[in-house]
Amino acid sequence: MRGRDPDTGEYYSPSRSQQRREALEVLALGETLATLSDAELARLPVPEALLPHIREARRITSHIARKRQLAYLAKQLRREDEDTLHAIRDALDLHGEAARREAAALHRAEAWRERLLTDGDAALAALLAEHPHADRQHLRQLVRNALDERRRNKPPHAFRELFRALRALLDASSPED
Repeated sequence: MRGRDPDTGEYYSPSRSQQRREALEVLALGETLATLSDAELARLPVPEALLPHIREARRITSHIARKRQLAYLAKQLRREDEDTLHAIRDALDLHGEAARREAAALHRAEAWRERLLTDGDAALAALLAEHPHADRQHLRQLVRNALDERRRNKPPHAFRELFRALRALLDASSPED
C-alpha cells in the first residue's frame, strides 16, 4: 500500500493510475524512438546503452515480438533518470518545430519562384525591395533561363537553380533564433 502521512493526509507516492499513465508515456516515447532513423537518433540525447534496444525494436517485424521488445525498451527507458527523458522529449519537440520552419521556408522560396516566373519584372522589383543586397542581374538571368527552359520543354536546370538562389537569399535574410 502507498500509505498516507498521518499529519497532512497526503499520499507518500503517486497513485497506481498515475504510475500507469507515466509508464504509458514512456512506452509511447519508446515507440517514437523506434520509428526514427539512425541520423535522427544521432541528433537526440539518447544514452548509448539504449541504442541497441532501439535498433532491435526497429528490426523486429512480428507484431507480438515487436510489442514485447517495445515493452522491454520502455522498461530500459524507465531506468533512466527523469532529466534524460525530459531532454529526449524536448529534442523531439524541437525537431518538430524545426521541420515546420523548414517546410515554411521551402514554401516561401517556391512562392517567390512562381511569382518571379509569372509576374516578371514587377515581382523582381518587389523581391529586391525586400532584399536590397540581392544580385539583380543574376536573378533576372535565372528567371529568363527558366522561362526559356519551360518554353522549349527542356530539363529544369535554371528552374532549380533559381529555387536554390532564392532559398539562399531568403535564408541569409531571415532572423536566426
